[in-house]
Amino acid sequence: MIDTHSHIYAEEFDADRMEAIERARQAGVEALILPDIDSESRDRMFQLVTELPDYCFPLGGLHPTSVNDNPRWREELDMVERLLQNPPSKLYGVGEIGLDLYWSRDYYKEQREVLHAQLEMALQYDLPVAIHTRDAYREMLDAVATYRGRGLRGVFHAFADSADMARKLSLKGDFLFGVGGVVTFKNAGLDKVVAELPLEWLLVETDCPYLTPVPHRGKRNESAYVEYVVRKIAELKGVATAQVDSLTSASARQLFGL
Repeated sequence: MIDTHSHIYAEEFDADRMEAIERARQAGVEALILPDIDSESRDRMFQLVTELPDYCFPLGGLHPTSVNDNPRWREELDMVERLLQNPPSKLYGVGEIGLDLYWSRDYYKEQREVLHAQLEMALQYDLPVAIHTRDAYREMLDAVATYRGRGLRGVFHAFADSADMARKLSLKGDFLFGVGGVVTFKNAGLDKVVAELPLEWLLVETDCPYLTPVPHRGKRNESAYVEYVVRKIAELKGVATAQVDSLTSASARQLFGL
């Protein structure tokens, strides 16, 4: 298994980070993709990559909520561009980038500018993108539509819309859809969406320490728990967990160039 979206460098893991990583290894997780947030946590991410270069694979980017109410957002965006030009270690994508209108729509214009700037950077450096979308799928569809035919590729992290929206997004670029702990929630409805989408379109992730799957819901999430996501997808598809593991891992390796 490959956890394609892990914030295991976050402060929530300061007390037991290496133990959590060992639990992931023991669960069969062979690699962690580490999405960037902003300059506040970036050094922590790269420190972990330095310690575990064959297990942790970083992305570079500016999260949409780090744009909200931030007078320094242009400076943060410039930092991302400099990071892509001269990374401290190899980068495997541009992310976590996107649109998040859940907390407020007041910063949509700024978020959209930051998103488009980073999508252009991804194309310039021939890197995949990890896209965060919350309460903004229609706006995101409009955004990626402008890149159709330009070779944009990536994953819609924590996908949370309809199968029809996934099909529409897939027509705009070479996109996969990240499935995490929400698929195990009884009334979330994501199980029906995942059941309808081709397995070849899916990646598995945790988004730890957030979105903890059943049976650990309500506690801190960690990368080892991606196995519950794999099990649930296998159940929904009526296939063996080994098949879900094999296909999603192969898709992750191809997308991120592992």
